[in-house]
Amino acid sequence: MGFFSQKKEKANRELVEQILLERYNQYYRLAYRYAHHEADAFDIVQNGAYKAIRSCNTLKDPQYAQTWIYRIMLNECLQYLKRPNDFSYEEMQDKNGLQGKSVEDQYADIDLQKALDALSGKDRAVVILKYFEDRKLTEIADILEENVNTVKSRLYRSLRKLQGLLEDAEKGGTAYGA
Repeated sequence: MGFFSQKKEKANRELVEQILLERYNQYYRLAYRYAHHEADAFDIVQNGAYKAIRSCNTLKDPQYAQTWIYRIMLNECLQYLKRPNDFSYEEMQDKNGLQGKSVEDQYADIDLQKALDALSGKDRAVVILKYFEDRKLTEIADILEENVNTVKSRLYRSLRKLQGLLEDAEKGGTAYGA
């Protein structure tokens, strides 16, 4: 029995490592949507990859490895949001007047980002997974471990809230704290 479990664990580890390498950019984009800073996004992905590799022996069905890893990455993003608001490396550079290399998009839609930030964690996750990561509703439901109908309701409610926030911003109001 021990031989087969070691073989399965090794196969799971290789599968997880392969998925992490193939989809690294996708995980980075997800993390960046939450962190808004390159270094923090790299940290999130690195922590998620570490946890996925460390716990690959708990993967029960290799068929769902991608969803399993995505859920780990999303949980890391949500954990990042719960951390105290310390300064990031880039913020410390800005505060001290230092200029570092920046590969961030300087033309990001700030109103959209602020509106997304105003959503709760799971609401934001549904919108990001659907519209920025092109995930299907069934995949989102698997990742968030929720019913598809719950995901649909959450998505449409979030879109209505985003629309209201963006309309308020266009009129000159500041409804992002809502």
